[in-house]
Amino acid sequence: MNKWKKLITAISGTAVLLAVPVSALADSAEGDIIVTLGEDLSEEERSNLLSEMDVPEDVEEVTVTNEEEHEYLGNYIDAGTIGSRALSSAKITTASSGDGINVETNNISVITEGMYANALVTAGVEDADVYVTAPSEVSGTGALTGLIKAYEIQNDVNISEEQKQVANEEMVKTSELGESIGMEEATELVTRVKEEIAENPVESEEDLRDLIQRVADELGVELTEEELNGLVSLFERMQNLDIDWNQVQDQISHVRDNLDEFLNREDTQSFIASFLDFINELIDSLSGWFGNEEESA
Repeated sequence: MNKWKKLITAISGTAVLLAVPVSALADSAEGDIIVTLGEDLSEEERSNLLSEMDVPEDVEEVTVTNEEEHEYLGNYIDAGTIGSRALSSAKITTASSGDGINVETNNISVITEGMYANALVTAGVEDADVYVTAPSEVSGTGALTGLIKAYEIQNDVNISEEQKQVANEEMVKTSELGESIGMEEATELVTRVKEEIAENPVESEEDLRDLIQRVADELGVELTEEELNGLVSLFERMQNLDIDWNQVQDQISHVRDNLDEFLNREDTQSFIASFLDFINELIDSLSGWFGNEEESA
């Protein structure tokens, strides 16, 4: 993929993720809302976030502490990165079964929408429309703790501690991998490997390593030995969980369907066409400029 196609993919992908439709939680009623709020928000910050998320007065609120964030993230990132205050907050809205997981973020600098969605699928969350935000720019690593906690409360389910740990590990490792190969590429790599495992479970560590390497090659990304080993370890832990892989495949499929639906909308096609026209004009202008430079030389 050349640099222009990468630019178009990155920008188009971001626009898609920020415009996906409302979805649902697994067993709660359509339209139900639950909110997670960081314990260390000031009253003003709390009020502003509730207003930003357009939260009705009678909505259930779940408080997330910094101690809980350290509990689930402490094995994967250093304490300084996690910080000493819980600020990330979120709103989850439910809809009909089969809508998939859709995520939108604001003031989140590190964790992408796709990373949240993937980690939530691993944790067993289904059909959720998630909006993650903070009063100022934060990494967003702590938000997953609140999202899983809220899902358990609203659906009256217990997600195993190991499953929560693996979901957080997945989010962190995908983010770290994204710093070297690109956030979109890292998210797609993890998604594709999940899809492959759901369709054809691997029998050995060697098979898993070969699978990850093959998907990376297909995506045109290079993994270091350390990165490859880290992914092998992550997916081994994931396979050892009591995960319904049919559900995982179904949720990922619905997420992709939602993206396809957005891309095929008439207004979206018009926007993309206009954007591509702009890129082509830019390339022509740059080509002409460089051509003139060469003639002058």
